[in-house]
Amino acid sequence: MIRWGLVATVKAPAREVLAFAAWHLDLGAHRLYIHLDAPDAELLAGLKAHPKIRATLTGPGYWAKQGGRRPEKHQVRQTVNATRVLARRPEVDWLAHIDVDEFLLPDAPVAETLATLPDAVLCARLRPVEALAPAAGIAPPDWALKAVTLDRATRRAQTERLFPAYARGLDGGFLSHVAGKLFVRTSLVGAEFRIHNVLRDGEQNPGHTELRAIALCHMHATDADRWLAHYRFRHARGSYRPDLKPARPAEDGGMTLHQMLAAIEAEAGEAGLRAFFDTVCTARPALLSALEAEGLLRRATLDLDAARARHFPG
Repeated sequence: MIRWGLVATVKAPAREVLAFAAWHLDLGAHRLYIHLDAPDAELLAGLKAHPKIRATLTGPGYWAKQGGRRPEKHQVRQTVNATRVLARRPEVDWLAHIDVDEFLLPDAPVAETLATLPDAVLCARLRPVEALAPAAGIAPPDWALKAVTLDRATRRAQTERLFPAYARGLDGGFLSHVAGKLFVRTSLVGAEFRIHNVLRDGEQNPGHTELRAIALCHMHATDADRWLAHYRFRHARGSYRPDLKPARPAEDGGMTLHQMLAAIEAEAGEAGLRAFFDTVCTARPALLSALEAEGLLRRATLDLDAARARHFPG
């Protein structure tokens, strides 16, 4: 039987970390390698108590063993941690590097899907769907999700139809990545994780395929207040940071998400940002109908509270 696992670097409330772990344990993960990016002794103990979880506190002593000081950028910390696990030949056949707000949504058991991949496939891409903030009678654990079209020209046209006021700075209406994440065979010796890719001997994503039977549900912006609470960090150093390229070239009228959000805030302040969130990230009836017409509406049930209670009672 194929064994699979996940590696993640997390800095989130214990409730969210345990929900992340529990959901994937329910899906059949053989190992979860969880690195705590901030001290939390109680959470560390709770994770370590589970036989399928390998939890690590990444304090000063940890980083000294990795050969230096703690990297300033969280993206670098994530890839160092993920690569370390991959290099150890983890106790799984396939390993994916994802974030604490990302959840696998498989059409069939994950192990069965991975078992169907030919030997020549060395990495398999999970494409994202973004969860929409509940509205219009939709309430957790039921979620409406927006998907993304892979063809760039089609995606651009859909963005203009769905979000005309913000199309210059959006890619498919997503606030976060459209690239997805990777499952990698742990037999790929010498491979190094990046956030969305894997490298080996200078080659990016050797033996790559699309893993269409498993979506990656990204709970990136599921509440306006929480989104605003994370906004400053994301705008400065995270998924809206200034060095990311625009989906549409500047000479063709495009702008980065960083630029667009800065312009919205400069013109209309928090009210403008909230209006943007409502238009792009909320499960409004009009948006749901428009997404369905484009073939981009997905629905899923993620009962994270129930999963957490099963694996971490009390």
